[in-house]
Amino acid sequence: MADVRARLVTRVRGMLSEALGATRTRLATAEADLAAGRDRLARTRRAAAAVPARVGAARDRRLAEIDARHTARLAELARRAAAAAQREAPGAASAPWDRWQATPAGRSEPPGALRVGTVRLDGAEPVPALVPLLDAGHAHLAGGDRAGLATVVPALLLRSVGRADPGAVRLYGYDPEHLGGGLAGFAPLGTAGLLTFVGPGGLGRLLDDLVEQIRRINATVLAGEYGSLRELAAATGRRPEPWRVAVLLGGDELSRHERGQLDRVVRTGAACGVHLVVRGIELPDDPTVTRITVEPDDARVAGLPVVLDAPPPPALVTETCRTVASRVAAGPPPTPFTDLLPPPDEYWREDSAHGLSAPIGEGPHGRQVLLTLGDYPPHALIGGPSGTGKTNLIFAWIGALAARYSPAELEFYLLDFKEGVSFARFAQGRRDPSWLPHMRLVGINVNTDREFGLALLRFLAEELRRRADAAKKHEVTKLAELRAVDPDGHWPRIVAVVDEFQALLAGRDVVAREAADLLEDLARRGRSQGIHLVLASQDVRGIEALWGRPALVAQFTLRIALPKALRILAERNDAAQSLPRHHAVVNAESGLAEGNEVARIPSASDWETWSELQHRLWRMRPQDAAPARLFDGDAIPKLADAPDFRALTAPEQGVPRSPVALLGEIIDVQSRSAALRLPRAPGRNLAVLGTRVDEACAVLDAAARSLARQYRPGTARFSIACLDPDADPAARALYEDLEGDASWYDEETVPELMAEVGDGLGAPGAARTPHFLLLYAVDAAAAALAGKAGTRTGLEQLRRILHDGPERRTHVLAWWRGVARMRVDLGGAGARTDQIGAWVALDVQGGELGSSLYPGSGGPDWYPRPWRGLYFDRAVHRTGQVIIPYGPSR
Repeated sequence: MADVRARLVTRVRGMLSEALGATRTRLATAEADLAAGRDRLARTRRAAAAVPARVGAARDRRLAEIDARHTARLAELARRAAAAAQREAPGAASAPWDRWQATPAGRSEPPGALRVGTVRLDGAEPVPALVPLLDAGHAHLAGGDRAGLATVVPALLLRSVGRADPGAVRLYGYDPEHLGGGLAGFAPLGTAGLLTFVGPGGLGRLLDDLVEQIRRINATVLAGEYGSLRELAAATGRRPEPWRVAVLLGGDELSRHERGQLDRVVRTGAACGVHLVVRGIELPDDPTVTRITVEPDDARVAGLPVVLDAPPPPALVTETCRTVASRVAAGPPPTPFTDLLPPPDEYWREDSAHGLSAPIGEGPHGRQVLLTLGDYPPHALIGGPSGTGKTNLIFAWIGALAARYSPAELEFYLLDFKEGVSFARFAQGRRDPSWLPHMRLVGINVNTDREFGLALLRFLAEELRRRADAAKKHEVTKLAELRAVDPDGHWPRIVAVVDEFQALLAGRDVVAREAADLLEDLARRGRSQGIHLVLASQDVRGIEALWGRPALVAQFTLRIALPKALRILAERNDAAQSLPRHHAVVNAESGLAEGNEVARIPSASDWETWSELQHRLWRMRPQDAAPARLFDGDAIPKLADAPDFRALTAPEQGVPRSPVALLGEIIDVQSRSAALRLPRAPGRNLAVLGTRVDEACAVLDAAARSLARQYRPGTARFSIACLDPDADPAARALYEDLEGDASWYDEETVPELMAEVGDGLGAPGAARTPHFLLLYAVDAAAAALAGKAGTRTGLEQLRRILHDGPERRTHVLAWWRGVARMRVDLGGAGARTDQIGAWVALDVQGGELGSSLYPGSGGPDWYPRPWRGLYFDRAVHRTGQVIIPYGPSR
């Protein structure tokens, strides 16, 4: 029992010992865990204490990064905004006033938005505050700061005027409170028609006018092809209409009609270039309206806070407006001449059978204005004061036609009665050997040679008769029909241009009367035969010969009026009075206002511009083309250059039966010579009358040289008697050039000449060698000839030679220094002058020639002028013929 107890005790003690050991182990483990837990707790508490500092530092770093990115982004956006503003509003649209100057946009570039101030952004450069106006919308101003509002209006207007081309912005001011005082600085624009002030009560009329302008632009300019003028300008490069800006500064309550018109302008005006700048009048809400509010401490544009710019300096406003007005008054520059020409590969492609048509310039809508000559209108009248571009217009028209029609289709005849040589470039010259292939005649410096204008009309009348005969032969009536039935004939249309034509019709003499008759006939019948007249003048108020013939004026249905032209258009049509430079009113309805078209004329008259076209056409000319005949009233023709002189030759045997003495150049179209035939017939002698030594010598020199050219050496005799020392050099030169066929006489030996020739006329078996007596200042030998010369006095012998000599091949070509002196030498005041069959009058009045030398009573209509003579041959002429003596041969 005891053992059992002992074993139990032992086992219990063993178990308790094991339990104690296990407990102690678990306690040690628990204590270790407790220590580890406390350590973790301590570390956790320490970590927890460090978290807020780290998080705060990270937050601060993140916020700093966000702030930096925001600042950079804001600066970039501000830079982009500034760049966009600069693109949208370059130059005058946004430049500061201290550096401001007008900088017009291009033709197709809209002026864009306009600066009124700046938008301030923290940490970034200020950005311009822009107001879209021209081609964009309207501006409405409101607020209590009237001084601030007063700075915005002049800024918008000045920037608009400076950003557009001069004259492209027109202002309308309605300021009933201050009567225009708010726009006083812009007053200089009024002189050029760019600013119109509307008085109190005129708002309704102004709005009606703006609405009508919008209607007209939509109907005739945009015409459904474009949605706005801005779109049209971008597509075509042209802006046919100005911007119209109406500045409305307060007033009474609007009527119902006015409110309706104002709303229409707001809705439709921007597309048509009609804009409003309004203060004191409410505008309806519309996307095109930009609202600007200015309070004492706050200014906003479209809700965005801005700092307004200072107003533009008054001196800058006034000076800019004056400059713009002066440029508008001077007119826009002309367009390029090449705008009138077709592409080079299309030159000479047009057919003129039914008429001529070519552009003359650009119309207000960017379309070309055409000039037509045909059955209707057949003829043109051009008018404009000196300096308005009449010659340039003629050049432009000729160039446009010449590029389209070949010389076989069109011929030109040009005549310029004013002093100048501008038309000479159409003919061959020393400076430029080219000529316009279409040109057949060019007359310049003919202001004193109205006979040349008459000769041109006679030539055209003869051409009209030739064409009419051909039309009658082929049983047709019009040029187109004649060309159809006679394709091998040469039937081009003819355009005859006469500049300063009133000189041809001035006065009441025979030249003016005949010229007016020929003009009327050509104007009336020329249309059907393709002959067209273009008459140009600076002023036609005093042309009695023209305006006294209403039937003649009525034929000129095409009227072209340059700025300030008078009486070219109809009486109540004053469209030309407001034209700018380089423009013309083209009217094909006899000048009636409804036929007006305004054309901008290109610059065509300068040498380089015209020369390029002429050289191109000249190189295209037909092989048989001949240069135009050039008549220069200031030039003295040369005998050696005369076609009639070059055609003279001596026969191989014998002598010519009827030799010809050339006296000078006839003032006519064909450059013919005045020819005096000297057959064996009574009276075939020549008298040169007048005191002009050089001209008298020139006539005798040309006569002698042309006669000598028709004789072989030794077959004719020339006796030269010079009795005036001033004529000695010219007579000596002739004597030396005639060599062995000439004999020389002076005052002492001339009686011997008279006796020899006079006595030899009746001598039996006398030689019949042609003999020409060239007597220089024969009246100076009166004393010597009064003495005995054989059985007769020298004067009696002279009379006998004049009377009997021509039938024996002896002819006198003598110069008398006055008609009275010639009469004395011929036997006195009552003596017959039949033996003088032809004469050339120099500085002799027509009345001095009298009935004995000239048919009829009172003498011819002849008024002497330098280096001109009146030639009359009893056997040929009914009236005198004006000639130009040939210049000295040496």
